[in-house]
Amino acid sequence: MRWIDTLEAAAAEKLPEPLHRYFRQGSAGGISVGEATAAWNAYRFRPHILTDVSTVDLRTTILGTPVDVPVLVAPSTMQRQADPDGEAAMSAGVAAAGSILGVSSNAGTTFAEISAAGAPWWLQIYVVKNRDITLHMLDAAVAAGARAVVLTADTPVVGRKEDDGPTVWEVVQPGHLLANLDENDYPPEDLAKADDLGPDVIGWLHERTGLPVVVKGVLRGDDARRCADAGAAGVIVSNHGGRQLDGAISTARALPEVAEALAGTGTEVYVDGGIRRGEHVLAALALGARAVFVGRPALWALTVGGSAGVTRLITDLSDELAHALRLVGCPRLSELSPDLLARR
Repeated sequence: MRWIDTLEAAAAEKLPEPLHRYFRQGSAGGISVGEATAAWNAYRFRPHILTDVSTVDLRTTILGTPVDVPVLVAPSTMQRQADPDGEAAMSAGVAAAGSILGVSSNAGTTFAEISAAGAPWWLQIYVVKNRDITLHMLDAAVAAGARAVVLTADTPVVGRKEDDGPTVWEVVQPGHLLANLDENDYPPEDLAKADDLGPDVIGWLHERTGLPVVVKGVLRGDDARRCADAGAAGVIVSNHGGRQLDGAISTARALPEVAEALAGTGTEVYVDGGIRRGEHVLAALALGARAVFVGRPALWALTVGGSAGVTRLITDLSDELAHALRLVGCPRLSELSPDLLARR
């Protein structure tokens, strides 16, 4: 059995049940979360033969930042519940693999500590009803060295979870959330997600930070073009890990339309959701993604093996990708194209 396939069960033995449930669950009936990996498995390859694959190169750039592999780590919360060092341990693991880390605005570790651990990182931001809170978070991230801002655009309200038993909020330890904001300074209604956003928020974020803005939660080609037209440097094809609108299309199915809509614009495309194998990464890159993000597997790896576990996760997926590139007859990422794939 692949080590990656053992991670969730091993993590479940270490995590409190409400926390394990929180990490793995989707919204409502769990349709979207249940379909995510199967949608990648539905692709079939049309490999080239008689090509020189003696040397395979996985290196690329992500918004100008060189990376050794096109496998990045998605932003997620509660990391200090998974490992005492939380996002700092995640950052160290990502740095050792030569990749990029997404950092949740709910992080339980200060931005300075995350930066000190070594990985280039992007701030994932929820714009909240009190914009002063958002501005405070943005300024702190810029001061600590964030390379980009990831606007999560699919959360005007939080998707409904159907919990049975104690929730994660009953077990989370004090100080393990919002380490970069004193939430006691604000009433709860100020921290609620903004539900009045339009494309102009992209320019607002860029103007405030001077950083490239990536929009996360894109599932349609027309929305992708709206984001690009408003100044987005990149988009992440994402259904929030199946945690927002249940029944939302899988990212494996949404990616081709988004990539086609953004072809020639210079706006970079990334994808997350259900990616568990090197062959899934290959399919995503062939369909037009510049890189993929992994979320839950990184949490399981952090829980089980700390920073070294995160490094191993990225390295194992990268080794599988290199193997698949040889077999599909494309030793360089720039040679990948949609005609390498058929959908079952």
